[in-house]
Amino acid sequence: MSESDVLSSGLSMAELGARIRAERRARGMALERLAALSGVSRSMASEVERGTKTPTVLVLDRLATALGTSIARLLDEPVHPDVVILSGEGQRVVRDPSGWERRILSPVLPGVEFEFMRTTLGPGVDAGEFSPHAPGSHEYIALETGRLRLTVDGVPYRLEAGDAAYFPGDRRHAFANDSADPCVYYLAMTLNRPADGNRRAGRGGRDG
Repeated sequence: MSESDVLSSGLSMAELGARIRAERRARGMALERLAALSGVSRSMASEVERGTKTPTVLVLDRLATALGTSIARLLDEPVHPDVVILSGEGQRVVRDPSGWERRILSPVLPGVEFEFMRTTLGPGVDAGEFSPHAPGSHEYIALETGRLRLTVDGVPYRLEAGDAAYFPGDRRHAFANDSADPCVYYLAMTLNRPADGNRRAGRGGRDG
């Protein structure tokens, strides 16, 4: 098994694909529906489910969004809702070939759609545009170092180290680092899980 077939957390692509497929089937959703909602092609979604294609972080996020869940839930099994300590070595990390990474800092809890993450964007890296989550979702950002260009529904906002921001999670949103230095920010989001019939298809999707 090659290094590209395994996430930095140790989860294999086959295991990830099986979890995505299980989440889809649990919702009674056909593969074609998942593709339409996520903006990811059916062939790409199928390859990811079969573990034969390593998705970018953006593609993985769009699949999770179409399922009404988070990347964290796709990577981890729910834990008992008690005190949970996530060691640095035990935290799930997904890295994108374009030069950025997402480190998941929150445990997966039964019935709770919440994700807390630390994201690092390399110099000049554009992470791309993420699909809207369900209405009633919320996202909060705190910029630790560097500069961040946050774009919400096509409107750019410039954040400096120490700044914080909030935006409704049901908007198109994008993150980019236009500077020559790394950018590190924390993001927390709470997600509503909509009925499949009310899901909006991801706009401007790309297969990555």
